[in-house]
Amino acid sequence: MTAVASSPASDPAAEAAVRLPVSVLTGFLGSGKTTLLAELLRHPEMSRVACIINEFGEISLDHLLVTKSTEDMVVLGNGCLCCTVRGDLIDTLCDLFMRRVRGECPEFDRVVIETTGLADPVPVLHALMSNPLVAARYRLDGVVTTVDAVHGVGQLDQHPESVKQVAVADRLVVTKTDLAAPEVVAALMRRLRGLNPAAPITAAARGSLSPTAVFDAGLYNPATKSPDVGRWLNEAAYLDRSDQHGQGHGHDGHGHEHGHACASDCDHGRHDRRITSFCLVVDKPMPWERFLDFADALIAEHGDKVLRLKGLLNIQESPSPLVIHGVQHLFHPVVPLSRWPDDDHRSRIIVITRDLGRNTVETLLDTYLNTPIASE
Repeated sequence: MTAVASSPASDPAAEAAVRLPVSVLTGFLGSGKTTLLAELLRHPEMSRVACIINEFGEISLDHLLVTKSTEDMVVLGNGCLCCTVRGDLIDTLCDLFMRRVRGECPEFDRVVIETTGLADPVPVLHALMSNPLVAARYRLDGVVTTVDAVHGVGQLDQHPESVKQVAVADRLVVTKTDLAAPEVVAALMRRLRGLNPAAPITAAARGSLSPTAVFDAGLYNPATKSPDVGRWLNEAAYLDRSDQHGQGHGHDGHGHEHGHACASDCDHGRHDRRITSFCLVVDKPMPWERFLDFADALIAEHGDKVLRLKGLLNIQESPSPLVIHGVQHLFHPVVPLSRWPDDDHRSRIIVITRDLGRNTVETLLDTYLNTPIASE
């Protein structure tokens, strides 16, 4: 079975319009994600949002004027609703959607899932991507990870779970900055940028933050439902690091450029060194079959080490560029674009790994791109 779907989605814009965006809010214990969510619920922009949380008691809802409450669902005065996980996340998502269809809860156009502090966010992403019923109704918008400004450095040193939460994030929110010394915050910011070069980092004191700084991190522009590849891919964050450290080079007709996980001024921790992020740039159009073979081999041999992979591809058989996005063993359906986002028509592949060096991935890619395609 191929890691990447052999054919792209027929109408990605139409599919994006009917599927509800889901934001996964994660972060280590005590990092302030519950406080952040409670503060976000105050904003008028959250009036059409459904939040899936572990327990109502973890979030103070009194100030939000509860208007309706059942055993597993609370409707708030500002129009948004909160529900608890009903054993299995897939069951919860399906049940929530059916309640929406039957008019048993307010209309909502976004879902926020708050994970537990020790949770690996990847299984949540897999649930959104792999279950057909869920994938037909919801689409992953992005992963938002909170990091405690006071204790974040120590947590990254001691807990590999927190490092993975940072590495897979689309947005990073540093909390409790009002309680930490400026030099501590600055050191943490450098370390976060080393682990995840492309994710925007926002500081939030006392959980105060606008929803616009947290959500809409996915491929699609929320207003137009059209792809915004430049913002989503942000390959410049990796290529700039490559330029700074002299890692770019090209060979065999394929120009590959790389970005390290940590810059030279980054505070290195033993868990940080397990994370690597880089961008591979391929100058020439690639045969689709050869790229699929590469993706299959990468997942088969190193799937548990590939945290995320996303890219913009120039494929020989395709008149339009293709967007790919995978999380460990699973890939979203391929999205064809109507046109290139800029004048650069090279393939750009962003890879975030754990315990897997860029040379291994590059060698595997070169092996398949330079292997003749067998005739039928």
